[in-house]
Amino acid sequence: MCAILPSTRRPVRPFTPLLSDRIARMKKSLLLVAHGSRRQASNDEVRALTERVRVEANERYAAIECAFLELAEPSIPDGLEQLIDNGAAQITVLPYFLAAGRHVIEDIPEEVAVAQEKHPDIHIEIAPYLGTSETMPKLLLTMLADSATADAD
Repeated sequence: MCAILPSTRRPVRPFTPLLSDRIARMKKSLLLVAHGSRRQASNDEVRALTERVRVEANERYAAIECAFLELAEPSIPDGLEQLIDNGAAQITVLPYFLAAGRHVIEDIPEEVAVAQEKHPDIHIEIAPYLGTSETMPKLLLTMLADSATADAD
């Protein structure tokens, strides 16, 4: 004789928008791209900035890394590969440049295009470079106000 026991399975909760937002964030990554320098301390400044952005982003991105156009590691292709290997489905490349020189207009888009061709299933976008930010004038004035030279007048 078999006894029929009540089901111990719990009902499955429906897929909620909150959960889908969290999953999307887990797959969304940011790559901060700087020029790179022969001076190691300059490259370390970019790495430290990346860490501060990571803290400030407060889980808006699953991963935030930096890469360098030249003279330092990781390279842009290596930075993109690292994010993809860690599960990124969407990557925003943020050029950490003040002006639209050749690197911003040609070099970074060329590097991204190669990665995009290699990984057509990954969405890779290039954000506007830092110098285009509407908050740049306010940032500059705030930095000046906070500096010792502001009191020299």
